[in-house]
Amino acid sequence: MSFEAPRMVNNQGGQIRIFMPRFGNINERRHQLHEVIRLSGMNLVINDLDMPLIIKVASIPKERMQVYFIDNEDYFKRKATFTDEDGNLFEDNDERAIFFAKGVIETVKKLNWAPDIIHVHGWLASLLPLYLRNYYGNEPLFKTSKIVTSVYGKGFDGNLDEEMQKKVLFDGLEDDTVAHLETPDYVNIMKTAIDNSDAVIQGSAEIPEELKTYLESVEKPKLEFKSKEEFGQAYQDFYTYEVLKEKKED
Repeated sequence: MSFEAPRMVNNQGGQIRIFMPRFGNINERRHQLHEVIRLSGMNLVINDLDMPLIIKVASIPKERMQVYFIDNEDYFKRKATFTDEDGNLFEDNDERAIFFAKGVIETVKKLNWAPDIIHVHGWLASLLPLYLRNYYGNEPLFKTSKIVTSVYGKGFDGNLDEEMQKKVLFDGLEDDTVAHLETPDYVNIMKTAIDNSDAVIQGSAEIPEELKTYLESVEKPKLEFKSKEEFGQAYQDFYTYEVLKEKKED
């Protein structure tokens, strides 16, 4: 859906950008990734450490769409995505999520591109709403941007690093905005994303019961699950009338 949704908008004449981590299992030569020097070269502070941000870009053939890759040698060079060969979560997955959130926002700032809607897919991107609304809360570029988060059933087992909340607080965020992260499991990380979003989409037919209950309690625009075959018009209407609050024509 992180491809299908922007493709639908693109086909409707919208202007889109896709951002994702440059995971080590992505073949740079085959997909013709190349570094964008004017966007790269800054450092992001993660838990008091300077981590270089590298931006790479590639085009999706036949779609006239560009994908921006957030890269860092320490966080994303490894071939595995989230777990080691024994199935254990990488110890720095929390820092990778912080780096990705900050990296996307800093890149959009450098592009000087003000998005109407920022649609978040997947738990690794789930800190972006928190950082955009709090750490970058005064950025004029995002003044009218709306955040939509898709909640999926596929998460991870166990918890991320127990120091995750402390690492986020290091960036000067308020305690109450990161309360869920005291226990950084999949459900609590997604609750944090939901709290800082303007609207929510149920991205999977089945999601954890606790998340389902939490979604029902939230007073903001929500869209129930739509399959890949039927999502197009539903997402378009949701973006237009529920998120951007445009009036329907009679």
